[in-house]
Formats: sequence, structure tokens, C-alpha cells
Amino acid sequence: MSGGGGGGGSSAPGRFADYFVICGLDTETGLEPDELSGENFEQTPLRRTFKSKVLARYPENVEWNPFDQDAVGMLCMPKGLAFKTQADSREPQFHSFIITREDGSRTFGFSLTFFEEVTSKQICSAMQTLYHMHNAEYDILHTPPTNDKDSCSSTGDCNGTSVSKLQRFNSYDISRDTLYVSKCICLITPMSFMKACKKVLEQLHQAVTSPQPPPLPLESYIYNILYEVPLPPAGRSLKFSGVYGPIICQRPSTNELPLFDFPVKEVFELLGVENVVQLFTCALLEFQILLYSQHYQRLMTVAETITALMFPFQWQHVYVPILPASLLHFLDAPVPYLMGLHSNGLDDRSKLELPQEANLCFVDIDNHFIELPEDLPQFPNKLEFVQEISEILMAFGIPPEGNLHCSESASKMKSLRACDLVSDKRNGNIAGSPLNSYELLKENETIARLQALVKRTGVSLEKLEVREETSSKKDLKIQCDEEEFKVYQLNIQIREIFANRFTQMFADYEVFVIQPNQDKESWFTNREQMQNFDKASFLSDQPEPYLPFLSRFLETQMFASFIDNKIMCHDEDDKDPVLRVFDSRVDKIRLLNVRTPTLRTSMYQKCTTIDEAEKSIELRLAKIDHTAVHPHLLDMKIGQGKYELGFFPKLQSDVLSTGPASNKWTKRNAPAQWRRKDRQKQHTEHLRLDNDQREKYIQEARNLGSTIRQPKLSNLSPSVIAQTNWKFVEGLLKECRNKTKRMLVEKMGREAVELGHGEVNITGVEENTLIASLCDLLERIWSHGLQVKQGKSALWSHLLHYLENRQRRTTSGSFSTSGILLDSERRKSDTSPAMSPLRISLVQDMRHIQNISEIKTDVGKARAWVRLSMEKKLLSRHLKQLLSDHELTKKLYKRYAFLRCDDEKEQFLYHLLSFNAVDYFCFTNVFTTILIPYHILIVPSKKLGGSMFTANPWICISGELGETGVLQIPRNILEMTFECQNLGKLTTVQIGHDNSGLYAKWLVEYVMVRNEITGHTYKFPCGRWLGKGMDDGSLERILVGELLTSNTEVDERQCRTPPLQQSPSMIRRFVTISPNNKPKLNTGQIQEAIGEAVNGIVKHFHKPEKERGSLTLLLCGESGLVSALEQVFQHGFKSPRLFKNVFIWDFLEKAQTYYETLEQNEMVPEENWQTRARNFCRFITAINNTPRNIGKDGKFQMLVCLGARDHLLHHWIALLADCPITAQMYEDIALIKDHTLVNSLIRVLQTLQEFNITLEASLVKGIDI
Repeated sequence: MSGGGGGGGSSAPGRFADYFVICGLDTETGLEPDELSGENFEQTPLRRTFKSKVLARYPENVEWNPFDQDAVGMLCMPKGLAFKTQADSREPQFHSFIITREDGSRTFGFSLTFFEEVTSKQICSAMQTLYHMHNAEYDILHTPPTNDKDSCSSTGDCNGTSVSKLQRFNSYDISRDTLYVSKCICLITPMSFMKACKKVLEQLHQAVTSPQPPPLPLESYIYNILYEVPLPPAGRSLKFSGVYGPIICQRPSTNELPLFDFPVKEVFELLGVENVVQLFTCALLEFQILLYSQHYQRLMTVAETITALMFPFQWQHVYVPILPASLLHFLDAPVPYLMGLHSNGLDDRSKLELPQEANLCFVDIDNHFIELPEDLPQFPNKLEFVQEISEILMAFGIPPEGNLHCSESASKMKSLRACDLVSDKRNGNIAGSPLNSYELLKENETIARLQALVKRTGVSLEKLEVREETSSKKDLKIQCDEEEFKVYQLNIQIREIFANRFTQMFADYEVFVIQPNQDKESWFTNREQMQNFDKASFLSDQPEPYLPFLSRFLETQMFASFIDNKIMCHDEDDKDPVLRVFDSRVDKIRLLNVRTPTLRTSMYQKCTTIDEAEKSIELRLAKIDHTAVHPHLLDMKIGQGKYELGFFPKLQSDVLSTGPASNKWTKRNAPAQWRRKDRQKQHTEHLRLDNDQREKYIQEARNLGSTIRQPKLSNLSPSVIAQTNWKFVEGLLKECRNKTKRMLVEKMGREAVELGHGEVNITGVEENTLIASLCDLLERIWSHGLQVKQGKSALWSHLLHYLENRQRRTTSGSFSTSGILLDSERRKSDTSPAMSPLRISLVQDMRHIQNISEIKTDVGKARAWVRLSMEKKLLSRHLKQLLSDHELTKKLYKRYAFLRCDDEKEQFLYHLLSFNAVDYFCFTNVFTTILIPYHILIVPSKKLGGSMFTANPWICISGELGETGVLQIPRNILEMTFECQNLGKLTTVQIGHDNSGLYAKWLVEYVMVRNEITGHTYKFPCGRWLGKGMDDGSLERILVGELLTSNTEVDERQCRTPPLQQSPSMIRRFVTISPNNKPKLNTGQIQEAIGEAVNGIVKHFHKPEKERGSLTLLLCGESGLVSALEQVFQHGFKSPRLFKNVFIWDFLEKAQTYYETLEQNEMVPEENWQTRARNFCRFITAINNTPRNIGKDGKFQMLVCLGARDHLLHHWIALLADCPITAQMYEDIALIKDHTLVNSLIRVLQTLQEFNITLEASLVKGIDI
């Protein structure tokens, strides 16, 4: 499927052209209307299309490239025959086309269509009869004759007055008018030498229309091009003779960019740089691309240019630059494609019924307009890239924004004028005034825009180099004309700039290729499971701005095939030519970078290979390597080859059907098989397969991505269409299987998927990429086989229909049933007996999305809905419910649609079910600014008089994205809902009261908070008193929460276990009321706990930023650092009396008093020790002076957090171990009195020094240290 002028089927290594073909009107069969071309009978007969036939082809067949009659007929004249009269303009039209075979190899076609007078009386009278019928029908339909829709709509084609117009369109009169019909001559060639073929055909046509007969019969020239002109070998140029003048073509050598012969200039003139770069980005990310134009050649030029600029990557999907009218149903294909659609110039874009637009890039070439898919990422360094291209274009006099009025003549004038200036300047014709080409461009709006943008990046555009071609005209006489040489120059310059972007971006790609550790055979059988590229490491090396584009690009089929090729070709000899060229360029860049080792920055490196590339072309054109045999008289019978002005003669097939018996190019006695191998070695641009086995492999690898590679161009019967659609269905299912697996592997890590569990590790960018590609897949599935398209998103429109049906049913009185339905759908989550479960409702989730004002488009809504369903682990269930409305599915979809294939649909839903194994936050993390309702439930202890509580409680909830501020809770209300901006994942709850009233003591078991949109429920265990004189005298506490996992699918029974056992969360120091009878740990266990807590924090900082969980949990959670240090200080702590609790904080305050008295008595051992002691006292004082009413344990927690933040913990432990107060308050066996243990503790805590710990605001409120 290679882009870039690839080679064709296994053609004999030598010949320039394989076939010469003539298509047109077959007078034997007469006029056959071409229904498939989609033209209707309301059109006047001259406007209708009729079937064209392949009238002749020479030779009859060649073994290496079997003639494909259907495809050639369709593509030579994609719209069938056209008739005109003497009043119409009858300019000949040239266009090229591509025939892609099922195996992905290609042949190129070049055709020239012109008009010939119809001499057959039968055809003329048939046309007359059609007109009589049409006019009779017309009069019945439209009594007022002026209302002639057809003539009005076609005003574009005529300049006469409306009367002549009416006559012209509404009549063909045998006696008065001459009838003309289109005919086409065509060359089928193995390689794409577009310019040369165009000249050959134009000169042949000229020979027929010029008053003087050509020097030799036409057969001589055609024979010459078919049998006597060779293909130029790689790196050589060739000159051969047309009818009137020499024709030159040149072919790049194997270490240059592959052959490409279409004018890049035209694409930039038609679309402008900005649009070209956007279209290029869409192609690289494998969106569906539809080109639209009334010129076949433009469709072909844009398609070929975009695929050629992708070097070294190759378009891997359906590629039909000219889609014949009879294949329009292919637009329904639910796979990436690049297709060209012919517009008749009358209808505007809105008339086009496209089945799916959610991820379509629509390019209206003639109107300089491009419609992009939503959320298209930026191409890396796009600004500088556009500027570099613009500089080149302006040197050739092409305005970067394109020629909006692209009537070809105007653009030619424009470019000539600017080119003359530049060349005049070079030749010194402009006297002395150094004409600054920058001045010329000052008026140019794109440059003004660029300048503004570039100022920010600090590049001055005043020094904008308009490159002047440095071609040393003096020493080299170029054999082709100036204009043609300019085309070559511009082409190579632009292509080098594009290729340079990839060599820079992927300069070190080889490092990340994962070489298979088994032999090729087994590698291929397991290819789908294998990762061939270390994406995560590669991305972690890239500059941040590149990530949105790169993370999606690495997921494409073209990237996968590129890497597969790399793995297949170990040694240089069998290396794919494209890869060889790319690798040698990458090596050069690496050498340069060794000298100046650049980190991966987003520094823009301009292209440096242009001059060298230009030079090699120039040398080939200056010194022609091969000249072909001249055309000569053939051994023809007398009277053959006679000439009749204006008609392409019937050629003598006997002389054209076989070539010369001995010819140095065709003389190959080796069997065809070898000839084919040769060709494949020599055809750098083809699929590059050396031996049959490898051919099989690569084909298989190719087919992994999508089952259907290429539509067969033939007249399609319903059974063929059904077959094709069946292939699509299988392809979609396979893609779904691979995507779900890939997403799970990313989320859990490879082993985890095999073992069935895993811990989260995936960066935000990558997760977004994978989810975006899942959304694309869903859109493609939902738009396959749609009856009628509504809105841009097929999925969202189906959901809306479903919603409407539900509402209709509800109003029509079947209310009771739907109630039950919802009830049976309750989510059985184990949150608590008190918090009523959140209802599972597809409709409710849609409403949530509709209420988000930030999402404006249908595609956006569908994506948000998919993200929300993923996060709630309901995607499979919701879609199952949506599809359970069979009536609706039948109404919306054709029989062959994916959604109506029951088995596949079941399997598809089953694959999606596997997402329930992992936690996604793909909704919460993306829609960060929306309002979300939160539901709070506070559970006080039943045992100890919660009901008598008199104070006014308050609560404040914090999450990764923000906090609520203090919310007053009405007294005696334990459950409430409030709305605030998305807090992200929740981390802590601060809860407290104002100590008012008689009974201001409150024992809280735990707090639950639920996000009412996503259903995520967090539990914040407490289990302690809030009240003066109770417990540690705290009026407020900071609780650290954990997300509860809801076992939706598994646990369908209502869960009756009490919540504490259910959630093995932080049973920390809250088991019972008194902190002193918690299980005592021995020193070994305590050391282990410290080690684990510190280890958790170290691991946290070693993860990429986007993957880190909650640091608060690691500090204050169940087995966090605070809890572990608490164990250290509790160990061997003397408990003075039975009923008085002593807290660690009491010990720390005593130590503080001791140090302060030391200061006053000025008995200070050493400087270092002194600062530590001062620091310690300062922190204790600050915490004691905080306006907050936190108790003693809360204060200890705060001290540990601040100590960790400021890297002071290990100093303080050392300080306290030596403190005499410790001797009084601890028994001899205490850990803190054991020097070896204390030293190891200090060493462990020192490892936290290298990390920059930032504390959540709620932990250090009210303290300013």
C-alpha cells in the first residue's frame, strides 16, 4: 500500500510502458445508460452518462501485469462517456490514476480524454430520440418552460444569453448540431513517470488534430514506447522521442527519496501551507480522508503528494484517489481510507451524504477549504515547520496561503512574475537595486501572521531567507526546460523538509525497537500479542508539546508496519530500500549530535540536505545517461496507418500485439519467477519482499490492522457488496479485540493481564490517546450500515433516538414497567447501609452530559458519554441496553450493519466488559471545570450518644483539583448534597465543630462522600472523638480517604456485612477509643513499617508525574509515615496511671521546654545541635499556636508532615534520642533508646532528602513556616 510513486506488479524489468489502451463509445452496442454512475434521468440527455468500453489495448496481455479490464475502464473514464455539441468547450483533459491490486502492489495509468465527432448515424438518431422523449416528459412536468432547473443550474458552463442556453441544453437537432463524444487514450506503466507520460499522450493527440500528418504513422510511436523505450535504471536519466520532440525522465538512485513525479507546487497553491500541514497530520494519524474536486488530476495530485510526503512511513489502508461513481458505497467503509470523490461542480458540500463524519477530514480542493476532525493534535513544531516551508515556497513565487482564485492561468501568471523577479535579480538585470524579496512579501498576510507568532519564539523574520536557487547555470546546461526544472527543484526541496522532520523526530528510534527473542516463524504467529516498540520509554524522552501528536502516531498501523519492517530486515542486504535511505539519514544526524550532544529538546532543526539532493537531480538532467531507439517505420501492409484529421485512427493490432523478437530489455530467458525477483529488488518503491516466505509474513502483518485492504474495482453485484461488508464486520471485531487488550495491558502492565490483576501505571497522555482511539472505533462501528445519517456523531444520534423512545413510552402510560426496570438495575455497592445506592441509568448519564455547557458538538458529547461510562465501568452494560431496543436498531441500520450481526455484537460487548477490571478516571481528569454534585454522609457512633450532640459541625472536602472551603452542616442532619467545581480524585476531609452548647462531644465513625455523576464513593475513616477533654482534645480532624471499589457485576446480592470489616481501610489508631490498647508491635515490625512507608514515598516520586497517586495517603494513610513514626514513639512509652492517657505530643512538648531552658542557661554543646534544637522548638511552638482546634494526635501528624517537607525528620530523631526527657518517659527496652536501631532509622529517613515534598493545603492550614 506504499505511498510515494511505488512500483507496480511484477513487471518485466525493462519496459517503460506495459499497455497502450483506447476507451470510448462502442458503436456496435450503441448507447447504454450508465446507471451506476449515479446520474439521474432528469438530466438532459447530453448531461447523462453512458457506458464506455475499452475499445482496444496493445499488447493483448503481458504475464507480469495481467490486464484488469474493469479497473482500467472505470478509471480511464470514471464518469463514463460524455456527449457535447459544437457549442460546448471541448478541451482535452489529462488525468492519472492508480490501480492497486489485492496484494497491495500498484500499476499506474495516465489518460488523455478528448472529443471526437460522432460519425455513426445510429448514435446521432438515438440521441435525437432521447431528446424527444426528454422534452415531452419535461413539458408535462414543467408547464412554464422558463423554470428549467437544469439549464439554470448549469449556467457555469455557458456564456450565451438565456435563450440560447435553453436551446443549447434542451435540444440536440440532427440537422443543425454536430454531436461529439469523449474518447480516451491511456498508458499503463509500472512506474509513475507522470510528466513524461503526459507529454507522450499530448503529442499523440496533437498528431491527430494538427493539419499536417505526423512524420511516421502513429503505430511507430506507440510501438516505440511499448517495446523500445526502457525504464531508466535507478539513479539514471533517459531521453526518448515523442511524435514532435524529445521527452526526458529521470529516476532517483537507491539512496535518494523514492520516485515522485507530481507537482507539489500545485497542492500548496490549491490548499495553502496551513491546510496542507493539517491534512498531512490527519493522514499520519490515519483518519478517514475524503478529497473532493471536479478535476480528477487534482484528486490524484493531492493524494499522491500527501502520501509521498510521509516518507519513511506508508499509508496502510484503503487508498483510492479517484473513486469511480459506481463504488460510492465504499464511503460507508468503517476503516481508515484516503479517497478522492469527483464533484460535478454544481452541488455544494452540504448535498453530500457522508455516512460518518466523526473522524473524517474533508478536503474541498477547488474551494481551498478543509474540514478537520475534532481534537486534532498539533504537528510538533508546527509554527517553525510552516515557516520553513513558506520560505521555500516564496523563493518560487508561491504565496504561502495558496492562490485562492486558483484559476490555473492566474496562478501561472503570478508564479511567473515572482520567479522572473528572482531570476532577474540573479542575472543582475535589475540595476544595482538589491531587490529585497522580503519587501515583496511584506504585504503578504500569512507572513504577517507568521511574524507575529514567530516573534514570541524569538526568531526574527527580517532575515527571512528567501532561498535563491544556487544552481550554477553557467557550468551545467540542463536538458529540460526551465519551468520543468523548477518543478523538480521545488518538489525535492519540500520533500526534503518533510523527510527531515521525521529524521529529527525519530533520530533515536532504533534504541526503542523491541527485537523479538524468538525466531521469525513464532514471532509472526504471536505478532498480535507482541509489542514491537517501547512506546512509554520513547515518549518519556520527548518534549512535552510533542506528546499529544506522538502518542497517537505511535498507535497507527503505518508506524507498526514501519517497525515490523525494521525487525524483519536485520542485515543491510535485505533491508527495505525506504528503510535503508531513512536509516542512513538518521545515522548522519546521530553523528552530528555526538559532537554536540543535544538533549531531546524541542529546538527546531532546519533541513540541511536540500542542496545535495538538488545537485543529484541537476546532474542527471544535465547529462542524459540513456537514449532510447528512435521510432521507425514498421513492417505494415500498404494502405495501413492512413491519416484522417481529427480522428484517432484504428490502429493495426498485428504490428502492435508483439514486440521485437530480440531486444536487450525483453530478452530474458530466466523463468518469470526470477524476473519477478529481479524486478522486486530493482523496484525500490514496491512492497519490498525478497523471498516468498517473507512476502507471506509481511502480507499477514499488513492484514492485522484491517481485513480489507483495497476495494476491488469491478462492476459490483449485491453479493460482492455483501461479502465486502462482511469483511468489514470481521475487521471491526478484530480491531475491537486488539484495542481492548492494548488498553488493559497499558493500564495494568503485561504480567498483570496474564495473572489477572495489576497496579495502575499509564501516563495521562497515553490514556487519552487510547480512549480517543476507542471513541473513534465506536463511531466507526455505529456508522457502519446506517440507513440515514443524522448529525455528525452516529453514536450520539442513536442515543438520542433511544432517549426519545424512552420518553414516548413513559408518557404513553407504561410507566410502571420502566420503574421496575430501573429498580432491578440498582447498583449493589457496599458503601453503607445508610447511603442509598446510585441508580444505574443510561438516560441519567446522557442527561449529565447534556447539562455540561462546555461541550458544544455531538461528537464531543458522544466522547464525553463514553468516558463517563468507562469511568463508571458501565460502558458494556449501557451499550447492551442501547442495543436491546431491537426495533430501533432495525429502523436505523441496514441488514448488513455491524450492530445487526448478533454474534459479533455479543463478542464486541464482551470485549468491552473487560474494561471493568481497571479503574479509569478518564472523565474526572478531562472535564476539570464542570460543576459536580457531591453527596456527603456522616456516620457518628451509634453507641455513645450521638443524638445529644449540641455543637454546629462543619466539613471541608479536598481533592486533587481543589477544595470546597468550609461547609456548615445543619445540626442533626447527617446527609446532604451540594454542588461545586470538579475536585478531581478526593484526598482528605477536614471535619470539626464549634464547641457550642452543653454536649459538644461527637464521636464520628467515618464520613462518606460520593460524586453523583461518576458514582465514585470515598470513605474517610475516623473512629475518634471531637470535643474538648475527650480523647486528645481535638475539635477538628483531618481524615484521609480511600476510593471504595464497587463490585457492581460480581456481587448481585445485597451486602449485609457491617462496613468496617467490609473496607479494610484505615483501621489505624481508631479501633477503640483509647489509643493505648492497640496491638503492640515488636521492634522488627516497627522497622519494617517505617521501611515500607518510606519506600512508598520513594516509589511515588520515581513515577512520571502523571501516574502518581495521592501523596497524602502515603504520609497520613493507614500504613503511612505518620502512623509508622507513631509506632516508634509508642514503643516502650511509660504509661503513668491507669486512666490518664499520655500522648506523644505531651512528650514532645516536654522536650521542647527542656531545650528552651538549655538555651536560657546557655549550656549549648555545639552549633549544629543548637540549630536543630531551635528548629524543633520553632515548629512545636508554631503548631501549638495555630488557630485550629486540632488535638494532640493531629498536631503530631502535622509535625511529621512538616518535618518530611523540610527534610528535618532525621535530625529530630537524632535530637530526641539523646534528650534526657526520653530517659524519664521511656522504658529501657524502648526502640528510641537503642542506638543501633535509631541510627538505622535515621539512615532510612535520610533517603527522603532528595525529594521535593509538597503538602496538600488541608494538612498545613493555619501554619506559616
